Amino acid sequence: MHRLMKLRSLSLQQIHVVSRPTAVNNPIRLRERLCGLCTPIRNQSTHTNPIIQVSTKRKRTKKVRTYAEILEVAGQYTTEARASVKKLKAKDLSLLAKEPEIGLSELHKIKTRSRFISNNPVDPNLTTVEADEIIDNVDQLEISQDPSILIEHEIADEQELHDESVENIETEHLQTGKQREKAGKEEALARTLGAHIEMCVAIGNPHRGLTSLLYFRNRAKTSNGTPIRSINIYNTVLRGFAMKPNINKLKEVITYIREDGLMLNVQSYVAILECLGRVYVNSTRSKFVRYYCTMMTNQGISYDEVMNKADFVSDQREVILSVIRKLHPDYIPTYKHPDVQHKCGLLENLNCPEQLVPMNKNRDETELYKRLFDGEQLKEFTRKQLEIEMDGYVKVRSIESKPKPSTAVLHCRELLEKVLNDWEQVATKAFQRDLDILIAQPRQGSKTLTLDPYLRCLPIGDYIRVILNEVRRLAEGSETYSPTTNQLYRELGSRVYARYQVERKIRDGVLKKICTIQEMYCDWYADNHGCGNPLNTRQQWQWIAHEQQDGAQVNGAFHHTWPAITMIAIGEFLYKIIMHDFKIDVNIVRANNPKQKLLPAFYTLFRSQGRVVKEEVKPHPVLARLFRNSEQEYLTFPAYEVPMRCPPKPWISVTSGGYLVAHADVVRLPVQAVQQWQRLNKAPPVSLYPALDSLNQLASIPWTVNKPVLNVILELFNSGGSSRLDVPQPPSACPAAPAVTATMTKAEKFQLFRQRMQVRRRKAEMYSLWCDALYRLSLANHFKDDVFWLPHNMDFRGRVYPVPPHLNHLGSDLARSMLVFAESRPLGPKGLDWLKIHCINLTGLKKRDRIEDRLTYANEILDDILDSADNPLTGKMWWAQSDEPWQTLACCMEIANACRTAEPAKYESRYPVHQDGSCNGLQHYAALGRDSAGAFSVNLTPAERPQDVYSAVAALVEIQRAKDAEVGIKVAQVLNGFVRRKVIKQTVMTTVYGVTRFGARLQIARQLKDIDDFPKDMVWSASAYLTSKTFESLRSMFTSTREIQDWFTECARLISAVNGQNVEWVTPLGLPVVQPYSRHRKIDHGKKMLAENFLMDMFERPNVMKQKNAFPPNFIHSLDSSHMMLTSLFCERAGITFVSVHDCFWTHPCSVEIMNKICREQFVALHSQPILENLSQFLVKKYSYKNREFTDDGSTVDLTRRKLNKVLQKLPATGDFDLNSVLNSIYFFS
Repeated sequence: MHRLMKLRSLSLQQIHVVSRPTAVNNPIRLRERLCGLCTPIRNQSTHTNPIIQVSTKRKRTKKVRTYAEILEVAGQYTTEARASVKKLKAKDLSLLAKEPEIGLSELHKIKTRSRFISNNPVDPNLTTVEADEIIDNVDQLEISQDPSILIEHEIADEQELHDESVENIETEHLQTGKQREKAGKEEALARTLGAHIEMCVAIGNPHRGLTSLLYFRNRAKTSNGTPIRSINIYNTVLRGFAMKPNINKLKEVITYIREDGLMLNVQSYVAILECLGRVYVNSTRSKFVRYYCTMMTNQGISYDEVMNKADFVSDQREVILSVIRKLHPDYIPTYKHPDVQHKCGLLENLNCPEQLVPMNKNRDETELYKRLFDGEQLKEFTRKQLEIEMDGYVKVRSIESKPKPSTAVLHCRELLEKVLNDWEQVATKAFQRDLDILIAQPRQGSKTLTLDPYLRCLPIGDYIRVILNEVRRLAEGSETYSPTTNQLYRELGSRVYARYQVERKIRDGVLKKICTIQEMYCDWYADNHGCGNPLNTRQQWQWIAHEQQDGAQVNGAFHHTWPAITMIAIGEFLYKIIMHDFKIDVNIVRANNPKQKLLPAFYTLFRSQGRVVKEEVKPHPVLARLFRNSEQEYLTFPAYEVPMRCPPKPWISVTSGGYLVAHADVVRLPVQAVQQWQRLNKAPPVSLYPALDSLNQLASIPWTVNKPVLNVILELFNSGGSSRLDVPQPPSACPAAPAVTATMTKAEKFQLFRQRMQVRRRKAEMYSLWCDALYRLSLANHFKDDVFWLPHNMDFRGRVYPVPPHLNHLGSDLARSMLVFAESRPLGPKGLDWLKIHCINLTGLKKRDRIEDRLTYANEILDDILDSADNPLTGKMWWAQSDEPWQTLACCMEIANACRTAEPAKYESRYPVHQDGSCNGLQHYAALGRDSAGAFSVNLTPAERPQDVYSAVAALVEIQRAKDAEVGIKVAQVLNGFVRRKVIKQTVMTTVYGVTRFGARLQIARQLKDIDDFPKDMVWSASAYLTSKTFESLRSMFTSTREIQDWFTECARLISAVNGQNVEWVTPLGLPVVQPYSRHRKIDHGKKMLAENFLMDMFERPNVMKQKNAFPPNFIHSLDSSHMMLTSLFCERAGITFVSVHDCFWTHPCSVEIMNKICREQFVALHSQPILENLSQFLVKKYSYKNREFTDDGSTVDLTRRKLNKVLQKLPATGDFDLNSVLNSIYFFS
């Protein structure tokens, strides 16, 4: 009856399935529906029938088409487009190979025709296409129906080419991809969870960290989740309970470690012993102590190993010693001496017995060079630097010339100060409100990873200060450009992280230890810097740290770095306060409108960048106007963006060096590049000493500002700048576009609109350059009376850079001219000559002349040089005609000072003289290939005059152009008289660094546009012609270079495509290098506050195109950085000043000849190593396939693997060039 009532109440729409089964007894299946009085019962028949099945709705899968990004190139424009990726099978490739005149768009015709003739007898005359041939030519196929679209293909990367066996490759890659994805999730979870637990410990709540750990641990066991295999995560929890101390929880965690099959390490026992020491501090019970000490020794870990290898913080060392002495009262730790010497063969000559003991010998009073400062002065400098880093920010007075503030300006400043004060209170309340909401949310399951520990690790005032500084930065930013919101979030989160790094060092006692060591280091530095001491800065710091074993270690405890995804979440949390809580009264500057109208002070807009639309943050126009009208007097910089006032802390490892407490990375890498960090952390510390010592040597050089040059620049900058002298002009100097008139046609209005857009873009560029100069000049003015130092780091290839981005010697001509060495050296007998030669080198007037001729010319125009020094802006201004005008002016002033002294040889000069490599990339290629012709072209061989490779290439191109012009080629005729050195110089220079033909075409087109007489309608076709001829000339001049470059490219292509790995190598000095180019996939984080998974390059598919194109230039960059580092270290031992700007070496005028000798010796020593052979052996060992991995079935998989092994072992042929001739080459570096 119940079922009948239910059936009666059903409508036709509620019938789930109505079927006509063959079995008569099969009932109609109905959807269950209940009245309010009935209880749910199953829909079933009184006769059970096994045929009844619940019907399931079939899911429809949407077919996703794959597209490739292409660049369509036409006569006068380029257009980005998308083309669908087509999969080709082996038979398709064979058909295309047999009929090359058939395009891909007609492939279906061939396939249709082949179906009709498949039954016909095979013609014995048909050519057979081998699989090897297909594989060799696989990159030459163009999957495009438009011949103007240039596409370069990648094997097994972009899915362009597929055959019957490639599907097997895809399946194999899919399995590898799944394994990578699983490993990536595991590593990402370990990083996120480790950082979260550390923050829980930092706020004094290790129980919460343990709860999070247990959730993910149990999830891995019950639902096939990501396992926890990192002992460092457990060690962080152990450390938290050791600080409490809580022995029961500590035992619980140890139980979990054993259950998970992990082994306790040194740091684990440090936490255990610390907990026992704090629990039984006044107890004589040693049962538990004896138990865990026995466990430790049974595992092979001795007490001395704990004392030497553990990372101690705070009073851990003392607590653990007290625990050990409960069992062994007479125990005295034996500390192992630091391993300070080099193990690199190229640096064996720098090792000496004096380095095996600490050196405290003071500088000999009879030494030539006087001391710049004493130890007490340096200690005072250190205290000032610590104050800056503890505060976190530096306020610098702006040098922008402004009249005395008017009443309106003062009123705007008062209003702005009031607004910022109000916002400080608003931000404090909003931060606490949002934090309380965050804390109140349930923390169950995956929600155990929340953001609040990161927002409670610092005082609230620190977060508010970070927010307000971000507000200033946004309000004073460019009107036409701002970073995307994700970038803003990450940068803001990174500032919070930087502040936490400082607080962590204070809390762990690291700051106190650094201060102790730095004071002793200052005494040594003042007495020994610049005198060729056998101990370098790293070795001395290590010996001082070895003698100071009390308290924390300089490195501090093991630290889980915050993942980038976490910093983005922190930045987003803080930005919500900026966007939602900060209001601005739009009537604030209207005196006649007292009515208050509050609107959000910041808003978002969406800007199209190609095919991607990105979100940006902009200030309200009223707020921007208020900042602009208040004419701010000061600029604010983070402490890690300005030079240091004391000698930097030497890099002794990849985690310790640079600023005293502020954080700086030793290697500059994108956030997703973690593979190289892994290689650096796993590398033996000794193998990294050459690179670290070079960074330390460069950072140890004190600098000061060249005040006479700075004053001239400031005068010109504040008078409106100068485009001729590269002094940026304010945006107001840009001429405005004409106004629209009523008589204009539609086409004229459109042209006017384009002009306005160009003016707007030009103003934005001018504002960016003007702000960069303002920051640089303001910082130079701030430090003009001080000595300062520039800590250094490097990129992933080993190229070095100063950490402060604004005031350094690595910028433009203007930037370089403002800095000189703080230490002076007497010119000596030849110093003045080198100053004069350097002055002429800077002008670029005598590049093809001998050194002697340049010196003669300098003496001939000495009056112009002296006039430039005396009257830089009112005289003849000879210096302004130079290629590098500001450095030329600085050199003129130094020459004038030296010439006007009674004894120029005794004149104390601070000016740096440069020696620049002659097309340094080609020099390394010529040396690698022992290419005699190429070596001669780039001055590796002695010659009477310097060889100019750019002029030589231009001459070859002109010969080819003349031949083409004779046969009537129009573009060759138009180029008559325009094939100049300047036109092709940039292309020749960047060819060695991997410039593409399209990029080279743009370079040449830019140069042709700047020639007034050249017809503008021929620029594009002429640039294409010159690009082709330039590449042909280079390949004919540098045969070995071409072969080596091609081998590099092919190795990288096969490694990334067949192996599916990033290309990596080790430099001759032992620095591991990994190319961080991978394909980014989108990860859906859902609604999780802290994502458990994020991108890391080591777990992603490599970008084959970038890997193969970048490997040749990156490898050459790693060689030129190795040469620079060798020169740096041997110059330091020789006691001379050395600074580099990549392949441009600087020193005092008196030591140029010493530096030149060292530079050539180290180049010969570097290239005397079997560099290509060592690279081949490394690649074969890492990437080649074993014999058991070959299938011998003739498949594409097997053939590509065999080709990979063959290519990696097949070294390019080399010539017979004698490297020792470099030693006598005057113009190698000149």
